Amino acid sequence: MDAVRLYDSRDRAEILLPFAVPRAVDARPISPATDLNDPALYFNRELSWLDFNWRVLHQAMDPRVPLLERVRFLSITQSNLDEFFRTRVGGLRRQQAAGVTLPSPDGRGPGEQLRLIRDSVTPMQDAMDRTWVDALQPALREHGICVRTYESLQSTEQRRIATHFRRTIYPVLTPLAVDPGHPFPFISDMSLSQAVVLFHPTRPGKQFARLKVPTGLGRWIPLEEPGQFLPIEAVIAHHMNELFPGTQVASVHAFRVARNADLWRDDDDDDAEDLLQMISEELRERRFAPAIRLEVEEGMPDTVIDLLCSELDLDPGLDVYRVKGLIDYADLRTIADLHRAELRFPPWEPVVPPPFRSTSAEDPSSIFNVVRQEDRLLHHPYDSFAGTVQRFLEEAADDPRVLAIKMTLYRTSENSPIVKSLVRAADRGKQVAVLVEVTARFDELKNIEWGQTLERAGVHVTYGLVGLKTHAKVILVVREDEDGIRTYCHLGTGNYHVATARVYTDLGLLTAHPEVGEDVVRLFHYLTGHAPEQRYTSLVVAPRDLRRTLESLVQREITHASEGRPAGIMLKMNAMDDVGMIQALYAASRAGVSVDLIVRGHTRLRPGLHGVSDNIRIRSIVGRFLEHDRILWFENGGEPETLIGSPDWRRRNLEDRVETVVHIRDRSLQKRLRRILEAAFADNRLAWDLDSQGSYRLSSPAPGEEVRNFQETLMRDAMEPERLVIT
Repeated sequence: MDAVRLYDSRDRAEILLPFAVPRAVDARPISPATDLNDPALYFNRELSWLDFNWRVLHQAMDPRVPLLERVRFLSITQSNLDEFFRTRVGGLRRQQAAGVTLPSPDGRGPGEQLRLIRDSVTPMQDAMDRTWVDALQPALREHGICVRTYESLQSTEQRRIATHFRRTIYPVLTPLAVDPGHPFPFISDMSLSQAVVLFHPTRPGKQFARLKVPTGLGRWIPLEEPGQFLPIEAVIAHHMNELFPGTQVASVHAFRVARNADLWRDDDDDDAEDLLQMISEELRERRFAPAIRLEVEEGMPDTVIDLLCSELDLDPGLDVYRVKGLIDYADLRTIADLHRAELRFPPWEPVVPPPFRSTSAEDPSSIFNVVRQEDRLLHHPYDSFAGTVQRFLEEAADDPRVLAIKMTLYRTSENSPIVKSLVRAADRGKQVAVLVEVTARFDELKNIEWGQTLERAGVHVTYGLVGLKTHAKVILVVREDEDGIRTYCHLGTGNYHVATARVYTDLGLLTAHPEVGEDVVRLFHYLTGHAPEQRYTSLVVAPRDLRRTLESLVQREITHASEGRPAGIMLKMNAMDDVGMIQALYAASRAGVSVDLIVRGHTRLRPGLHGVSDNIRIRSIVGRFLEHDRILWFENGGEPETLIGSPDWRRRNLEDRVETVVHIRDRSLQKRLRRILEAAFADNRLAWDLDSQGSYRLSSPAPGEEVRNFQETLMRDAMEPERLVIT
């Protein structure tokens, strides 16, 4: 595996991250005659995802990134890795246990993929540890921020901490000994625990006990000096003798267990009458799902590791990861949130676009006047979510002319103003219908609670379609205007979540176009009335129409190219793993169509292969904002067709979810989307370019060349709206 080479401002050293795929790429020669089903044409999805996490981790390594933001990126890297194990590794384990031998498109079965994942995650864990221990901790100390050890405290501070331990921590601790009369305790998913080895004066040999660390009290105990913290597990370890009087504590080491979150869901069963009951049962099952990973603190005795592996049914050579720094870097987000402006990105306040500023805030119809004049394209977090989409719902709730509000709710924030607006609308007698997707992974319980809150307020709540996850992001407002009933719609690429709207880049269309409104009305008839045979004009809806439509759009570009007309495809999305759509792009490349892809996360597509993907280039952009928007651009012989929507080009989005894509007809809005795509390909600061062998290389400016940061370009666009007046 290639070593990590960090940015060096002195010599502009090329940055090449260790990438899992080169070890797994099929080395057989590729030719124009290669069959498009050949496994050699595809990267492994799991390893490609891990490489995305390397790009996130690089942000924590990069000294050009402000220090506390580097800490945040390390936290994100950990959170990403945790979810990867619980879902992707969990899914492979389930396949392996079921005896599945069908290989992935790159020709690898579950067992081989699990081994490759192990080989890839081990150096990633080592790099995370080195980043924390050797880079971030020393840099934080220089700025007066320090995670201390207990031994480094002054005696007065130790006494204060001891008092805190006995008053606050000690009462909630539950040590669980393991002996013939006490079986091995249940270890909950993702909880931080301590393995304690004890000597008892009257019993032979060593005894084992497990202690769950009460991180609900806070992982970091603040010390008297500002910016100084002590991990709660260090406090407990120091006072462990107080929990086991009459014994000798031989060793204390932290560990954490991840359990499989990818469980079978019998949602194809026509008899599944109660979706909420099914989800509740799955959540209970998830608590007791098989263990799939064990992280242990460096120095834990092998005998203890063997005991844990035996009780958890884990393979010490495959499932155990020794951590040389902290277990669970995700908890560092608390430190990343410290109010030290000089160590953070310059603050960014999303901008309310001029058309929305020019209206009277007291006029409840103001936003409807703005949208009725022309379609409005929003790009968050550059454009304010609160000042546009949130305001759209708030004004709809209060406007006496509004008759009905319908929307999909996939994820939303705590204390959500979106939900408050819907409740207020129902209280005021409007007809309100909400589809709450209760199968949104890891948000199931929260969404059930939101749904029950809305139901109590009199909202008509539907909990999704059995067998399909509703991932579409749609709002419909029906209003009685002076000239009759009119529909106002919002169609977006991201969730109605006010917090993530400040850090995720997402697009949305606010429109009063009657054709779009008719389509959205039909969509909700499908969602709430379970009437799938709808016909749409401006929308493309998965699963029925999306794949067929995308294939026809790609084929049309092939036809244009073969007949000498302008042809080209530009796509921006989060991930691309659907083999059918990749094959369509391979066919387009073979026909001479230029295919430019911006894929933030994983992809199976191998660009730059002779005779197959010579005309395809792929780049990934990773920066302070999470790239989450989806744009589809087809040159169409000089009459571009442009769409935005909720799906990636993944099999699950095309076949297992309700997704919406909307045509952007307005030429000025099309040009704005084109500017976003072109700015992404002009970037020489945040973009990583993927080659045919699977290596991502960070783009950097040539000597004397201006630094072009894609996200900063869009921030300037938002602050200088005249830059967006494109004729």
